[in-house]
Amino acid sequence: MFVILSHLSMHLTVRFMNNRITSIASLLVLAIFLLSSCGTQTEAKREGCTARVGIVFDIGGKNDRSFNAAAWDGVKRAEKELGICLNDVEPGNPTSIEPAMRAFAERNFDLVVGVGFAQGPIMQRVANDYPDIKFAIIDGVIFEKDGKTPKQNVASLVFREHEGSFLVGMIAAAKSKTGTLGFIGGMDIPLIHKFATGYREGAKFQNPDIKFVENYVGVTDSAWNNPGKGKELALNQIEKGADVIFTAAGNSGLGAFDAVEQYGKNDSGEANKFVIGVDSNQNGVKPGFVLTSMVKRVDNAVFDVVNEVVEGKFNGGFHVFGLDKDGVAYSMDEFNKSLISQDVISKAEAARTKIVAGEIKVTDPMAPKN
Repeated sequence: MFVILSHLSMHLTVRFMNNRITSIASLLVLAIFLLSSCGTQTEAKREGCTARVGIVFDIGGKNDRSFNAAAWDGVKRAEKELGICLNDVEPGNPTSIEPAMRAFAERNFDLVVGVGFAQGPIMQRVANDYPDIKFAIIDGVIFEKDGKTPKQNVASLVFREHEGSFLVGMIAAAKSKTGTLGFIGGMDIPLIHKFATGYREGAKFQNPDIKFVENYVGVTDSAWNNPGKGKELALNQIEKGADVIFTAAGNSGLGAFDAVEQYGKNDSGEANKFVIGVDSNQNGVKPGFVLTSMVKRVDNAVFDVVNEVVEGKFNGGFHVFGLDKDGVAYSMDEFNKSLISQDVISKAEAARTKIVAGEIKVTDPMAPKN
């Protein structure tokens, strides 16, 4: 544990027992906590825990109302329904992720969850060093040393984001009055290109003449946590004619919500510009300004893998969630039901059925090239 502590960053932000830990002195508290709470399986059972689960969030934190928040919902549900001991870490910067992950592994936690593709290289190293510990990573794939075989002590939870994005693209194109749509991604990486590609193909399926404005917040981890930049990009897209903007940018995407709200509503009480949320159902973030949300059921995926551990049925390797498993979807609720006509919903549902049946092929930019 001394080795782990020596590498912990001063900027590591940890929340245990609802307290934020930000100082070196508090890191010692973290060490004591990890050494004492749920320290072994016998102690865990004595305390009534079914399993010890540690989760390390992506930059942006568990209250980003998007990707991290969905993962948090999943483990909190597991805590309530399955009786697990739950501990979480919110890194203050990328260098804090690996020490936190190793701290959980060092204490022989039953499952260590990493949130986000950026943790892939880190989990690859840690999972190699702790082959007897079970891990799960969201949006990442961890392989054995041959680079081809999925690592058996890691559950790789991946989604067909392009399929869900196809459907919200159809809805956006049907709603647009200008014939121009916007897309704002966080990092300019292949994973986010899946959202953009599906969105574009769905929109063109609905309206072949639709136009697009596409931007990315940045190329580093900070791209996920810059709502000011997200708003700037959204305002620029609106100036170029975009009246519906799909954002796949984590906490940065919330800036686009502020941008569309800035344009207000028309005399009929409907918004002049709309945003499409992502990952979690964000329809209620700015009611009336959110057309829909492309939901990734990260919460269900995380809950399922925790349940596998509790039941002693953990499976490493790929866990794929698409339209066929309700792993992705568009959200409808009281906040947006008046914004989307039944005709548009019927067309989206028809497309959904055809995608699941393989009659509509949505391009996956990350799929291996033949």
